[in-house]
Amino acid sequence: MTAFERPRWLRDVRRFLPLKPQFVLSGNVRDLQPLDVGTGQVTSQPLSVVLAAELRDAGYAHVLLYDPVAGFRELPPTGGAAISRGELLVQLGLQPDQGGVAPAGLDLMSETLARLAARPGEPIATIVDFASRLVVRHDALAPPEHQAFTRALVSSHTSRPKPCGSPPKPFFNSVFWVAEKEGDLPDWLLVGNPRIRHVPIARPEHRTRRVVARSLIKGMPEAAKAAPHAIEQALDAFVEGTEGMLVLDMVAVAQLARSEGIALSDVGDAVRRYKVGVSDDPWAAIDRGKVRRGADIIRGRVKGQDQAITHVLDIVKRAVTGVGAPRRGSRPRGVAFFAGPTGVGKTELAKALTSLLFGNEDAYIRFDMSEFSSEHSDQRLIGAPPGYVGYDVGGELTNAIREKPFSVVLFDEIEKAHPRILDKFLQILDDGVLTSGRGDRTYFSEAFIVFTSNLGIYRSEPNGGRVANVTPDDAFEVVQERVRSEIGRHFKEVLNRPEILNRIGDNVLVFDFIRPAIAAAVLESQVAGVLADVAAGQGIEVVLDAPVRERLRELCLADLSNGGRGIRNKVEAHLLNPLARALFDADAGTGQRLLADGLDEVGGVSVLSIRAMTAAAAA
Repeated sequence: MTAFERPRWLRDVRRFLPLKPQFVLSGNVRDLQPLDVGTGQVTSQPLSVVLAAELRDAGYAHVLLYDPVAGFRELPPTGGAAISRGELLVQLGLQPDQGGVAPAGLDLMSETLARLAARPGEPIATIVDFASRLVVRHDALAPPEHQAFTRALVSSHTSRPKPCGSPPKPFFNSVFWVAEKEGDLPDWLLVGNPRIRHVPIARPEHRTRRVVARSLIKGMPEAAKAAPHAIEQALDAFVEGTEGMLVLDMVAVAQLARSEGIALSDVGDAVRRYKVGVSDDPWAAIDRGKVRRGADIIRGRVKGQDQAITHVLDIVKRAVTGVGAPRRGSRPRGVAFFAGPTGVGKTELAKALTSLLFGNEDAYIRFDMSEFSSEHSDQRLIGAPPGYVGYDVGGELTNAIREKPFSVVLFDEIEKAHPRILDKFLQILDDGVLTSGRGDRTYFSEAFIVFTSNLGIYRSEPNGGRVANVTPDDAFEVVQERVRSEIGRHFKEVLNRPEILNRIGDNVLVFDFIRPAIAAAVLESQVAGVLADVAAGQGIEVVLDAPVRERLRELCLADLSNGGRGIRNKVEAHLLNPLARALFDADAGTGQRLLADGLDEVGGVSVLSIRAMTAAAAA
């Protein structure tokens, strides 16, 4: 176990105490901070408590705390006896109540700080908490607000250090402004002021999280009986899973684990539950037998893409088993990039995958990236920043993931998104988290991310024209090689975002063209679907005779350039519309059995002939 090391911000404060009379602490100021209480014990305490302990250790005789609601009070030494109630406050001209708290508004607070700056004797530090709330409008200070910060500005330049202690050391009667953002205080107080030190407080780093996690794990029921290696494994899972989270979050995770009886070995599951905000885990409930049969199930919906189906099921199996999962547990469960011609089943595979994993397609979330081609369209995904229209609504993507954390998220036609949007995907692929415009963190750790693209089917010529890069006459191996090459060129040379492909890795799945044999199977499937819908919805059985089926093949399979989607359009034009027209004109009713025995084109419109089936025809 390594020795406890104070956070960087605290070391920075300690270093500048003899040099600066005032400090501004901003950033992660509402989080708990680790505090070494001796004998190797580390606790998590509010920033004011940790800062007061550091100041007393540095030699300050008194530490006062001010907040705009309660006023002034003196902080007692950590773990020490309570101090006398309000004696110092009375000396400063304040009127403390029986609890030792002296109410004070903005005017009285600034007057008190001015008195403190000039006060001789033992050094005193004052922590002004919630300093961001001292000002109503930062761009238009009210007269009392302007007066208060003018006093602070003057005091920062007139304060002088005084020797104290043995051996003597220089001390100011220091003031610490604790604000959420540095900009919450007037610029003219801070910018270019050599007498004020700004100290940013970051989220807890790995070392800090490890120290805190060790103390929290010790409080879990099984920890006392657990073997050292089991504790270390749980510690690793706790620390890695909470990357980017606050100490407050870590404390809450430990409380959740205790309240729900989560075993020490499953502390990573407690982190997941806290992040996502749910107690169940659909990934753990996935029917593995169904996944084993997944290839056959998906082939019923996606024809002729066996290689893509096999590869995406491999990604799913890794996600379910956890094999090869990154140490940082916030990354998405799986990532796939579907590339290939239009209408070959890319979107359909994403839907089929959702149904396979979660039992239905309710967990399928689709974003058409052609709608996000403008520079500021990222605000639609993550929400507008404070002060902008739509700030209170949130982002479409972040809202959707919070509502459905276990989902397949499809970003369709990713190449049409503005490059600024692609930077957001880097955050998702790298860290599995997006921060919304409201400042909320949305986790993608339980999502399966799918990108689709038509890149590589065409290539740009030097004169600006577009020509086919691959054709249905090319072998699949040639199609795969050329498409991947063009995708790489586009991300590296056109978008200058090679890092996105690096995050996706070998999960670029190239879909083949719909070849004639596969096209015939697609047609048969779609025709069967139309007839089944008529039987289920209208109660009418329709049978196509052999010449009609052959004519449908000629009409629907003549042009395969638009893939399965093109076949569906042809089926609609040459079967669905003519059949609906024929049934309507014949006033067909429930229970009838009809034979379609003719399909002709009249004036460019397909016409289907139907008649009641005779016993011989039925046979």
